[in-house]
Amino acid sequence: MTRDPTALVADDEPLLRERLIAHLNHLWPELQIVAQARSGREAVELFDEHTCDVAFLDIHMPGLNGLEAARAIGTRALVVFVTAYEQHAVTAFERGALDYLVKPFDDERLAATVQRLRERLAERTRAVAVPADAAADRVGTLLEQLSARLGQHAPRRHLQWIKASVGPSLRLIPVDEVAFLRSDEKYTLVAWAGGEALIRKTIRELADELDPERFVQVHRSVIVALPHVSHVVRNGNETAEVHLRGRPEVLPVSRSWLHVFRQM
Repeated sequence: MTRDPTALVADDEPLLRERLIAHLNHLWPELQIVAQARSGREAVELFDEHTCDVAFLDIHMPGLNGLEAARAIGTRALVVFVTAYEQHAVTAFERGALDYLVKPFDDERLAATVQRLRERLAERTRAVAVPADAAADRVGTLLEQLSARLGQHAPRRHLQWIKASVGPSLRLIPVDEVAFLRSDEKYTLVAWAGGEALIRKTIRELADELDPERFVQVHRSVIVALPHVSHVVRNGNETAEVHLRGRPEVLPVSRSWLHVFRQM
């Protein structure tokens, strides 16, 4: 007996998220919605916990957007983008691993998406597997093209200084000097050329404020500065380790963030 399929729904608008779930419950009763996210970063974290079959991702979400979340999820799930863009902007992506819904969607369009997802899930159980790297590269190329077409790279202001308490004084740490950030349950460790300090800001908050051209999240608890990376060693279980220039720390790279180094 096969298990029921599972899904994650990510949208920063609660009413739109609930509306989509209600329609899915009506059109696809056996689909189990096991996770709901309010941002792309939360979607990736919840996906790592649940490893769903399908991910419905709003394209425009604060911080990490739906396209970036889809890169992290990769080929582990069938991805459906929920977007306010007109159909002509995304018709090129009806084939392959991606699908889309244009807001406001109706039952007829959602029903077509559900049927397509059912067929693809069935194909996954009987088709010859595509090599993981080749499939990931194909999806990555599609996402890059879609990102360029939808104009996702609008400039935004990034964090320049990190405030940290060091003993009795308040230290302003230049972001350009930071090598990595690593969090535990309560604090985030900032490691830079002048030492280390603990701050109360979360990795999720920092990841949304730092320049993505310089800083990349490589694990749910780790952000690394690319200029400080010496080399990356891939492990056999689809994870990796980051080694830093002139520092002894070895930082973990989880499966969801391995795509960051795939084309480097």
